[in-house]
Amino acid sequence: MQSELPDLRQIRAFVAVAETKSFTRAAERLFLTQSAVSHSLRGLEEQLGAKLLDRRGKKISVTQDGVVFLRRSRRVLSELESATHELDALKRWGQGRIRIGATHSLCQYLLPTALREFRDCFPRCEIHIEAGDTTQLIEYLNDSKLDLVLGLETTVPPWCKFESMFEDELICVVSPTHRWANYELVPVDDVEEESLLVYARNSETYRLVRAHLDRTGLRLRTALSLGSMEAIKEMAKIGIGVGIVAPWVARRELESGELLVCRFDGNSLHRKWGLFRHESRDLSMVEENFLGICAETVRGLIHVS
Repeated sequence: MQSELPDLRQIRAFVAVAETKSFTRAAERLFLTQSAVSHSLRGLEEQLGAKLLDRRGKKISVTQDGVVFLRRSRRVLSELESATHELDALKRWGQGRIRIGATHSLCQYLLPTALREFRDCFPRCEIHIEAGDTTQLIEYLNDSKLDLVLGLETTVPPWCKFESMFEDELICVVSPTHRWANYELVPVDDVEEESLLVYARNSETYRLVRAHLDRTGLRLRTALSLGSMEAIKEMAKIGIGVGIVAPWVARRELESGELLVCRFDGNSLHRKWGLFRHESRDLSMVEENFLGICAETVRGLIHVS
């Protein structure tokens, strides 16, 4: 026999107390009396047969069972909120909410163009963008803080679904006066004598570069880790080192001749970009349109001669 599901009011009360660590503040958030919140929590714990909160005097903490139930409860409330927004969007075209996580590179080079067109189509849609490393953003997705994540392919938990959008190649960029400027393919021996400028150490890009160099047996003299693609390009321009970037990141500099492309003599390093979402969640109409605009923007972005 299937157990009766908790009442939505009980779930809201539990989440409010867990987040505020206070029955008083939870009651204020929900516009209820403190006794009503306490009653809901007691009923919920009795129904589940589990203790969700530890109450020691005025101090309230979430138990191990509570942590599990809290994660699911937040997701339930987030899905209900999203459903309400989507229904409202169907009534009033262009309204809704979209919460996107994206890497810093996508936020800087892809999203401004895509969002400009998206705003024209959905002028009343509420947009939230969170920038970060792919792995970090997937955690936010699991906590229902984001609806979708655009990032680099990585190992994902069972609940997460990855859909490929495009691939790119990482290249070396140098100033026209650099000794590598005359190389079409850089000899392996020369790589070990040069300083490489690589994106942030905690990023998927850095891990991919290190793994690729390890596979080729290269030992670097030094690798400078920088938290900005713009910084990498500027350092490469003045000859501090060799930048490791994607062509679409350095489009302007490559077209103007401020930077030149060179590649290692060996296998090239490709990355796969795509969409991460919870496997149980379908895309809304607004999200499908947003991703379609991103796909069109990408097609014009990644083809750099």
